[in-house]
Amino acid sequence: MSHTLDTPRPAEGAARPTGASARERQVSTFTALTAQVQAAGLMRRAYGYYWSKLIGLTLLLVGVLVAFVVIGDTWWQMVTAVVLALVLTQIAFLGHDAAHRQIFVSGKWNEWVSLIVINLFAGMGHGWWNRKHNKHHAAPNKLGADPDIAPGVLAFTPQAAEERKTPLTRWLATKQGYFFYPLLLLEGVNLHIQGLKRVLTPGDVKHRWVELAFILIRLGGFTALAFIVLSPGKAVAFLAIQVMLFGFYLGMSFAPNHIGMPIVPATMKVDFLSRQVLMSRNVTGGRWVDTFMGGLNFQVEHHLFPSMARPNLRKVAPIVRRYCDELGVKYTETSMSESYRAVTTYINRVGRGGLDVWVCPLATSTRV
Repeated sequence: MSHTLDTPRPAEGAARPTGASARERQVSTFTALTAQVQAAGLMRRAYGYYWSKLIGLTLLLVGVLVAFVVIGDTWWQMVTAVVLALVLTQIAFLGHDAAHRQIFVSGKWNEWVSLIVINLFAGMGHGWWNRKHNKHHAAPNKLGADPDIAPGVLAFTPQAAEERKTPLTRWLATKQGYFFYPLLLLEGVNLHIQGLKRVLTPGDVKHRWVELAFILIRLGGFTALAFIVLSPGKAVAFLAIQVMLFGFYLGMSFAPNHIGMPIVPATMKVDFLSRQVLMSRNVTGGRWVDTFMGGLNFQVEHHLFPSMARPNLRKVAPIVRRYCDELGVKYTETSMSESYRAVTTYINRVGRGGLDVWVCPLATSTRV
């Protein structure tokens, strides 16, 4: 039997559509919000912001590489590796924005900027990541539909935890919240491997040869440069630090967004606004958090308006929060430390089993 989440109730005194189907009412709630956002001019492009980011980060990357060559063969280059990882992560955030068509009106411009940034600068795979990320946006935290909660090294759902076969893997699952953060140090390696795997796998891959060329130039050229400038031991350490910190930083930016939020059964139908708001968590903390997380801290607004320019997410948040309050849709926002604590607690609870991840987070409709 399929499940359907109740349509959010309008606020007292709000106009109610008469004779409208549940589907029409669900669509109308988001349509009304969209009208408010467009009237406020918040769907406009932010060309000045993005051009300054694209040019500034490119120059910063070039500057770091020049400094790397000038500094030469010394263990102080491990500091350069840290700086490089931070810069590359900020550049990867721009690739995410371009893939969502946040930067330009032209789809081709966005696509090619995303290809250059993600493949050539960051060394990941645009095609693999974009395909996976689009599935996530279409059905966040939905069993069988969202690849971000698919079974893997960690269990993000009770069902995945119950499938652990041996006593060791079952015990590890009960402590997996503590393993999660160290494992993020390997995420950079995973991202590089998945990007290469996608372009080398038979099937329909748009821009296959461009992607492959960009990835090989980035990974091969950067590795060669490290071994030319540094002795073998220092080169290995430099590359390891850069890749591990890059993956860790990206993981720490994406982890708070949905982990610990409700998991949707495969058969449940949820209207668009409720689906995107209820399964997402915002992270508060001011503009430094906006910069650190590449705007991903406004995850609710990003999921509702994925093509909205990053600097407008902070501006639209009060409108979305107020609208959700009026509809009775739970809008979740926490501090950064609270979000990481929630991630750890949730993953450990899932690993121990017996958690109804859909019912518990929605037991109350008050805003966190």
